[in-house]
Amino acid sequence: MTFFGEQLGCRLRVEDLAKDIDRHVKDNTLDQLPAFFTKRFKEAPGTVDGILCWDLLDYLDRPAAQALATALSSLLRPEGCLLGFFSTADQRESIYTKYVVVDESTLRYRTYPATRPRQRSLLNGDIIKLFKDLRVTASFLMKSKVREMLFRKPAQRG
Repeated sequence: MTFFGEQLGCRLRVEDLAKDIDRHVKDNTLDQLPAFFTKRFKEAPGTVDGILCWDLLDYLDRPAAQALATALSSLLRPEGCLLGFFSTADQRESIYTKYVVVDESTLRYRTYPATRPRQRSLLNGDIIKLFKDLRVTASFLMKSKVREMLFRKPAQRG
């Protein structure tokens, strides 16, 4: 967070959605996650410039992933961006990864236990459908079997 604050000079807000998933797993209310995500964020629609969404969608079933993707898309202002990371490995690990941006060229991470394993990997087409209101600006498959996708919300026509 410090890196982005210093580099971008803007207000940052960190949301730990992994805790929300863990709470729903522990409370045996995973079926309520889609409805939860539709009301999760307090910001007004169209007011967020950028969203960094690590690999969180890998831990959700399709209805919850769609609800979260729709909620995140609605938060973005026109021409706002969302950077998402999606695993392409077919592993059902029960670990989350916490990333720390050290500088412009260094990203460090550490893992910690998750109460829910990764769900099946999303294909490119599935990811694009989740973020149907956004346009893919760039997509990279890294050696680590993580797909990095940059989305941009189209400008409003007017």
